Amino acid sequence: MTHAIARAHPNIALVKYWGKRDASANLPATGSLSMTLDVFPTTTTVTVDPVLARDLLVLGGEERDGVPRERVERFLDLVRAASGSAAHARVETVNTVPSAAGLASSASGFAALAGAAAAAYGLDLDERGLSRLARRGSGSASRSVIPGFAVWHAGTDDETSFAEQVPAPDLAMVVTMVDCREKAVSSREAMRRTVLTSPFYPAWVSSTRQSLESALSACAAGDVERLGRIAETNALRMHAVIQACDPPLRYLSPASVEIFDRIAALRERGIGAYATADAGPNVVVLTRPEDATTVAAEIAGLAETVTAHPGPGLQVLERVPR
Repeated sequence: MTHAIARAHPNIALVKYWGKRDASANLPATGSLSMTLDVFPTTTTVTVDPVLARDLLVLGGEERDGVPRERVERFLDLVRAASGSAAHARVETVNTVPSAAGLASSASGFAALAGAAAAAYGLDLDERGLSRLARRGSGSASRSVIPGFAVWHAGTDDETSFAEQVPAPDLAMVVTMVDCREKAVSSREAMRRTVLTSPFYPAWVSSTRQSLESALSACAAGDVERLGRIAETNALRMHAVIQACDPPLRYLSPASVEIFDRIAALRERGIGAYATADAGPNVVVLTRPEDATTVAAEIAGLAETVTAHPGPGLQVLERVPR
């Protein structure tokens, strides 16, 4: 038996990934830009055991079956094919971010799984290789392999679709936990429905490509205001295209909208703060570190907040042959 332990953190996209060009390989319709957080880590242990008749998944101390185990099994099949091993594995994951609540739990989860599985099965992958592997489990996981700010290149095939680090100004994120219950409709299903039925989807793709180019330019220039405006606009466009699908979906709650309004009011008072939200009701506010306390105070009473800073990339903590 061989086991390995890896840790990864969630990332929050400033320019969103929403829609796939190739679902089988998780190739996105557009590139995206994100910040990996220094909070809410996922720690995963993979133990390769030739005695096992099938892969086992233990999530938060509870053995899971059904769709969660099947997703892990499909992912491990990719690792086994690359390593030449046929052995099954026991996967134990401890998640500190609420699962399926729009706070990127799948990103940290599959990034950690990619690191632990690659090490346990003896794959020698560099950062780009790990990003490509993590992408196969969850598209946004490609970015959680990378520390700090990451751009995920849409690419044209498996080789060219990966994330890498980009320079960025000193920023913080105030994460607001409006509702951490599991979503009724998963991001995967919502994304599929949007691509197939939203009449605004083609415009989303073209505008996001432009947003990414502008956001990368703002990062390079250290222009916080420009980056923030792009991030907030891109988030609202994503939620608009989701709401236009058939049947329609609405992830933002009244409290989410109230937070967007309060952040806009802060800007009128001269505080540089910009709101974004992934596929869920929980809003994240991009701001300078020195303004994070003011932002959190403005949201107090609407939601619990956690302030995050740019965090580490994927870390393989241990690899032990048993």
